[in-house]
Amino acid sequence: MDMVCTITGHRPQRFKFKYNEHYKLCVKIKKALTEEIINFYNQGVRTFWIGGSIGVDTWAGEIIAELKKQETFEDMRLCIALPFPDFKERYDPKQQTRLRDILRVCDEQVITSDTESKSAYRIRNEYMVNQSTCLLAVYDNDRSIRSGTGMTVNYAQKKKQLPVILVHPDTAAVTKL
Repeated sequence: MDMVCTITGHRPQRFKFKYNEHYKLCVKIKKALTEEIINFYNQGVRTFWIGGSIGVDTWAGEIIAELKKQETFEDMRLCIALPFPDFKERYDPKQQTRLRDILRVCDEQVITSDTESKSAYRIRNEYMVNQSTCLLAVYDNDRSIRSGTGMTVNYAQKKKQLPVILVHPDTAAVTKL
């Protein structure tokens, strides 16, 4: 079986630095994501799924797009699952451009629901986890905040019993569940 990793995490509003991606903690989180993606690659993972949202999904997509340019990682696959058609239209023009750039280099794109709804996000997240053999999440497992990321981590652990790597959103510390 091919080894596949889903990457998930919070949107910018959850972070102390909000949308400031030059903030030291954001740089640390992106560095941790890059290192963990490379670690997964070195363990045989070649396919990575992201959900196309702002924040962690976008960062992971951009990191993988950059890695794919290197000869070492040219067989890396980037797949994106969008929750419904026109999903990207909800974002500002800058974010739409970032997502369009990711979509241009992705190897596979799936739309998991026909219409916009709250459940469309859960369906998208479960779809990605169902394709996967592991999960990488920017998530604080100590706080029981109700979020799509938390529900995805729980689904990966409880329903699918996947190995999960967490990058803490407030410290960038990496832990294995």
